[in-house]
Amino acid sequence: MHTRRIGDIAVGAIGLGGMPMSIEGRPDEQRSIATIHAALDAGVTLIDTADAYHLYANDVGHNESLIARAVATYGGDTSGVLIATKGGHLRPGDGSWTQNGSPEYLKSACEASLKRLGVEAIGLYQFHRPDPEVPYADSVGAIRDLLDAGKIRMAGISNADPEQIVLANEILGGRLVSVQNQYSPAFRSSEPELALCADLGIAFLPWSPLGGISNAGALGSRFAVFAEVAGEHGVSPQQVCLAWMLAKAPGVIPIPGSSRPETIRDSVAAADLQLSAEHLARLDQP
Repeated sequence: MHTRRIGDIAVGAIGLGGMPMSIEGRPDEQRSIATIHAALDAGVTLIDTADAYHLYANDVGHNESLIARAVATYGGDTSGVLIATKGGHLRPGDGSWTQNGSPEYLKSACEASLKRLGVEAIGLYQFHRPDPEVPYADSVGAIRDLLDAGKIRMAGISNADPEQIVLANEILGGRLVSVQNQYSPAFRSSEPELALCADLGIAFLPWSPLGGISNAGALGSRFAVFAEVAGEHGVSPQQVCLAWMLAKAPGVIPIPGSSRPETIRDSVAAADLQLSAEHLARLDQP
C-alpha cells in the first residue's frame, strides 16, 4: 500500500478503526481477529483503538486487548504496525459516554493501556476528547509528561478545534503528530482542522470517514454523485469516499471502522484509486 507519515513513522495510507469490534453489535472474537488479520494482509500498518471501546463497565479496554491478541497471533511481520490508542473518554456501562481529562486519570489510563497492549511504550497516544471540567492545557500537559517519560512514543489529540490544535502543539513543544476528528461527506465541519494540520505538517486522521456513505440517506442527493463516480471506475462508493479524502492533503489518513474482512479489503483498495480533478470537483460540491 502507498504510505503516509505520522511523525517520523511511515504507515499505510488507509488505517483500521477498531471500535466496531467492541461496542454495540460487536461480532464474535473469531471474526474480529480475522478482520484484523485481513487488514494486515492488505498492508494496513495503522490500527486505531481506545480504552473506551467496550460495552460493559467490567470490560474496559476490550478493543485494546482484542487488537493485541490479533497482532500477536498474526503469522507475518508486525514490526512496522503502529497501534494508536486514546485516553480521556469513558463508558460507564449504561451506553453513555463521559469524559475525564484530569492529568492523574490520563496517566493511570495510559499505564493500563500499556499493560493491555503488552508494550513498553505506546506508539501513538491520543487525548480522546476535551473535558469541560478540566483546563485543556492541563490535559495535554499530562500527554506531554507521558511523552517525556518515554511511556508513549508519539502524541496526538482527538475531537479538537483549531485553537486546541495550536495550543496542544505549543504545550508539546512542537511534537504534536496527529489530530483525529470526525470527517466524512456527511460531516465536513472539520475542514478547518484538516487545513490547519496540512499547514503544520500534522497527520489528520478522519474517524467515521464512511459515515455518510454507509448511510446514503444522510447524504441525500449527494450520495448519487459518489455512486456515479464509483460506477465510472467500477468500484464501491466507499472506495471513492476514501480516495476523495486522500486527495485532500498528503497528511490525511482515514481510519474506517470495520468488523468484516471483506469491508477492510474494500477500503484498502481506495489507496490505489486515482480520481481526476473533474471527479474531485464533483465530489466536493456541497
